[in-house]
Amino acid sequence: MSDLWTIRLLAITVIGLVITILLIIKSKVSYKQNLAAIAGDLRRILDENTAEKVMLFTADKTLIELNTQINRILDDRQRNRADYLRAQFSTKRMLSNISHDIRTPMTVIQGYIEILMMDEHNDAATLKKVDGKVKQVTKLIEEFFTVSKLESGDYPIALSRVHCNEVCKNSVIGFYDILTEKNFEVTIDIPERDIFAYADRESINRILYNLISNVIRYGFEGGYLKLKLREDDGGVYIDVIDKGKGIDPISAKHVFDRLYTANDSRNKDIQGNGLGLTIAKGLAEKMGGDVFVCSDPHVKTVFTLKLKKYNF
Repeated sequence: MSDLWTIRLLAITVIGLVITILLIIKSKVSYKQNLAAIAGDLRRILDENTAEKVMLFTADKTLIELNTQINRILDDRQRNRADYLRAQFSTKRMLSNISHDIRTPMTVIQGYIEILMMDEHNDAATLKKVDGKVKQVTKLIEEFFTVSKLESGDYPIALSRVHCNEVCKNSVIGFYDILTEKNFEVTIDIPERDIFAYADRESINRILYNLISNVIRYGFEGGYLKLKLREDDGGVYIDVIDKGKGIDPISAKHVFDRLYTANDSRNKDIQGNGLGLTIAKGLAEKMGGDVFVCSDPHVKTVFTLKLKKYNF
């Protein structure tokens, strides 16, 4: 009888150990699963940039504390992001208002100068120089005003069918005098078939003005300008090509940044202020397109405007 009880006790002990081991294994598996769930939720929240919190149902006090601290960090992150966005919007709105407030008196000053220039007794040469500087500052303010409106989302864009062949031709014609004066070789590659984009005509005109101005300002040493219109299933493309000094890889990453200018710009016929390409980029994105650059210094530099195709 004693041996039987011993065997039974031993069996119960073994069974108890097995159950304990199984519970430990299950607990470890559950622990790893919960950690994996926390990591997965956190990764998704960060990737999607949502305001969600990590949800976890467990009785493990350590995991509960970990989950609580993670959600505290997410709360802080969300508050900081909200504060940043409010400050950014406030700054952009302030810059837009300042630009508007400065532009008005400058316009009045320019009007007075024009009146004085009509009087033959005044020093016309000096007044002309002053008038030129006022126009330069006015243009800078106007471009700064445009950038502010684009960044604040307060720039109206009216999308419609645009005949790109016509827009491209007119853009080059607008620079005919200065291109001729600078002895540029000009090539226009526009297909005979009509190409239409779903875009804003005035915005395209301004983008091309800025891109061609950029060629005259920085690519004048090459004495070459080519404008090419093309399309494929992905969209409509307008290439503005020059053979000037080009853009080094580091500068190429920043040419669309606000107020970025090349250090060795020497052409003063069209003053550079570092806003033209920023405006071009902003207008293109506003139309659902883009502007990008590819440059092989002293060989070929290509600025490409990409637009949506008109398929309606």
